[in-house]
Amino acid sequence: MARSAEEFDRWYADRTDSPVADALVRRVLGLPPGLQSTSLLSGAGLDEVVAELGLRDGHVLLDLACGRGGYGLEIARRTRCRLAGLDFSPVAIEQARRRAQVLELADRADFRVGELTETGLRAASVDAVLVVDSLQFAESIPDALRECRRVLRAGGRIVVTCWEASDPSDERLSKRMRQVDLLSQLPLAGFVDVEVTDKPAWRVAEKALWEEALTIGAGDDLAMQSMQEEAQRVLATFDGLRRVLATAFTPSSDQVPSA
Repeated sequence: MARSAEEFDRWYADRTDSPVADALVRRVLGLPPGLQSTSLLSGAGLDEVVAELGLRDGHVLLDLACGRGGYGLEIARRTRCRLAGLDFSPVAIEQARRRAQVLELADRADFRVGELTETGLRAASVDAVLVVDSLQFAESIPDALRECRRVLRAGGRIVVTCWEASDPSDERLSKRMRQVDLLSQLPLAGFVDVEVTDKPAWRVAEKALWEEALTIGAGDDLAMQSMQEEAQRVLATFDGLRRVLATAFTPSSDQVPSA
């Protein structure tokens, strides 16, 4: 069952009160100081994502399902792009706005409540779309990818980090995880030059994070309690998933058939 915005609101509220959880994630995943992660993308993975996005000053990046905005804000800091961040959790969006102020990036970052399948953005209004570890939460993955395609300009690119089932018939895994198949779903959404690459090194970092989380006394820390519960679930089926980085483009103007 897909988790609701209300559940994520509680998760983000709990995370605010847990410097232990944030420090653990930054240290084990090798993230930049101060980056408030909401996923499992490592620092090395972030470097790869930035290179794949190919952003520069003046470009617009849509960070879809942005959470607290950590990755998008770091990318905006590095590339000087403009940032549009969307998430269905109002609590996460408010935290992202506050973080943008702290980092003095509020003039280039616009955070709004929105859905994976319904961003509310104009067609052909962004140069790149980033979806970090969240596509599986969409009510319809094909609809979410079509929405990404709609808001991208001609020649724009999408970068997705996610997991896919090693065996889609493995019933230990949730239905939503077994439905991710980016190599077939991205072309059906209208993307070209699709590449889906296994990232086993990212999985090593993830496993280290979950295993270390279980060694820490959670006490009354709700975020650590939640992390430990998730660690137990994830590690029970860890071998059933593969980590992937997917990249694709919208057709350039000379590839679009005339009406």
